[in-house]
Parts: sequence; C-alpha cells; structure tokens
Amino acid sequence: MAHSPARSPKTRILLADDHALVRRGVRLILDGEPDLQVVAEAGDGAEAIEMARAEQPDLAVLDIAMPRLTGLQAARELSRVMPGLRILMLTMYDNEQYFFEALKAGASGFVLKSVADRDLVEACRAAMRDEPFLYPGAVTALIRNYLDRVREGGDVPDRAITEREEEILKLVAEGHSSKEIASLLVISVKTVERHRANLLQKLGLRDRLELTRYAIRAGLIEP
Repeated sequence: MAHSPARSPKTRILLADDHALVRRGVRLILDGEPDLQVVAEAGDGAEAIEMARAEQPDLAVLDIAMPRLTGLQAARELSRVMPGLRILMLTMYDNEQYFFEALKAGASGFVLKSVADRDLVEACRAAMRDEPFLYPGAVTALIRNYLDRVREGGDVPDRAITEREEEILKLVAEGHSSKEIASLLVISVKTVERHRANLLQKLGLRDRLELTRYAIRAGLIEP
C-alpha cells in the first residue's frame, strides 16, 4: 500500500513587504537555506492576511510599514485567526515603540532590515523553536522599560485608540476618502465618519493634517 510522502522539513514562509526589491533580497537570503522556503509573497498587510489564510505557512515575516494595513495590524489579525502561526517583524527603524507594539501584536521576533542578512535566518529558526529573537538594542529597550515600570510602580498604559480607529486613522492619513474607507473596511460611510470624529476628539487633533502627523509618529505610515 502506498504511503503518503513525509511532510517537507522546510519551514514554509510568507514574506510581506511593499518593496519588491526588498522582498527579492530577503527571499534570496531565506531560500538559500536548506531548512527555509518562501512559499508566498504579499505587498501589503491586507494581502498578507489573505495569503496566510490561503497558503497556511509556518511563519510570517512582515514588514512593519506597509500600505492598507501595517505589519503590526496584520500581525494582530493573524495572531487571532491563526494562533499557531509564528510571526517575525521586519523594520528599517530601530524604534522602541514599534518593538513593544510588535510584542503585543503576537510577534516572536524583531529584525532590522539593515542587518537582515546577518540576523534573519537565525530569527526564523528561533521563531520555529518558539524562542524570542531580539536584536541587542531591543533587549536594552526591554530592560530599560521594565526598570522604569518597576520604579514607577505602574503598568504599561493601554492603547489610546481602538484597533478599528487605528485602521481608519491609517487610511485617512494615506489620503483615502470616507467612501473609499467604508468600502475597504466593509462598513458604512456614517460609521467611518463617526470613528473619524471620535479619533479627532480623543487625540485632541483638529484636521486631517494633524491626523497624518500623528499616524507618522505612531508608526502607522512612513513619513
């Protein structure tokens, strides 16, 4: 009786970055390893979620700053719908805020693009062993943050805005109209307008320009 072939020992990877050149470079690094294989590519966070559902990879490598949905937003959604999926964040910016958001979003590692050729392969293997992968600057930030919290006797403050408000903030900042946003998120224009008004009020902002500045500072869009 013929038996089914053994599952490939290779880690199947989804790679998401909005720059094709970066994807090509990262793919070369990963596909050059005997135990790693890129099985799907995505150009933004929304596509990353679709591809992950279709391909069921073992590991998602997500760029943080992407159009439509950021890597962080995609990571939050993927952690919810595919709890077994390991997630690594890829970023150009050594930014503590991104780093803490990535951990909260369910990522097990954080790799700087500038040293991806050195760190990424090890980060992928660490993720598959269920071990966190942090570059040295991130470890320092983590320790400093912990010590600050201990000193102040407090906890990390909750998010200022909800995830839905964050999605709308990002799309407004990217220049989408309320109608386009309603269509993208499959909600009514009225709901978009309500969220938008809530955002301005919560964040103490006046207009789209100030919303955009806030979105850049929060790492939702690139300057």
